[in-house]
Amino acid sequence: MARVASFHLIRERPGRALLAMARLGADRPQLQRVPGLKFWKLLGTGNGDDTGPGADLRRTALFAVWESEEHLDDFLASHRIPRRWQRAEEHFTVRLRALGGHGTWRGVDPLDGMVDGDRAGRVAVITRADVRRRSWRDFAAAGKEVDAELHTAAGLIDVVGVGEAPVGRLATFSLWESAKAVRTYAYAMPRHQQVIEQTRDGDWYAEELFARFEPYGSTGTWNGRNPLAD
Repeated sequence: MARVASFHLIRERPGRALLAMARLGADRPQLQRVPGLKFWKLLGTGNGDDTGPGADLRRTALFAVWESEEHLDDFLASHRIPRRWQRAEEHFTVRLRALGGHGTWRGVDPLDGMVDGDRAGRVAVITRADVRRRSWRDFAAAGKEVDAELHTAAGLIDVVGVGEAPVGRLATFSLWESAKAVRTYAYAMPRHQQVIEQTRDGDWYAEELFARFEPYGSTGTWNGRNPLAD
């Protein structure tokens, strides 16, 4: 059996922000007992498609790596957590196969053992950094400029800022029309290139991850639509 991953974005109904935040803690013991769930992170999210500071307290996310697609199917069909998502204002699920990358997430390589994806189509990207405390201010200042540049990138379908903590352990999940669009943004956008050099020269990160995936199946909506629907 080959591993697959999934990303889930859930927005609770108005007035349920406290419940959404509480479930970031309350759902952890349940996820620890899910069969076939090899790696997972419950995450808060930023405002809208802004990858900088800020939080949408009604919206949370889950990134998960599964021992097999059958384990993911069983979770979605029968577990109480995804059944609860059905009562949310909206929820979005995308299935992911590995396309490559580098780095770790809290010491784990989430791509390890994953089935290879098709490189010819759309691409999902996770970037994640554990920012050193002394670099928080520099990282936040640079992040505003990089976010502005990101939203001008050709081929960007959608993006959400996510994180394990309001400061320091931050990530993004983005969808792109092609691998070429990802490469063009990564290597041709000037401010993004400058920030990459700054992070290396200043040793901003205690840990980082850049992972690419094939988004091969999706259900639900993200901001009122399925961004991967044809």
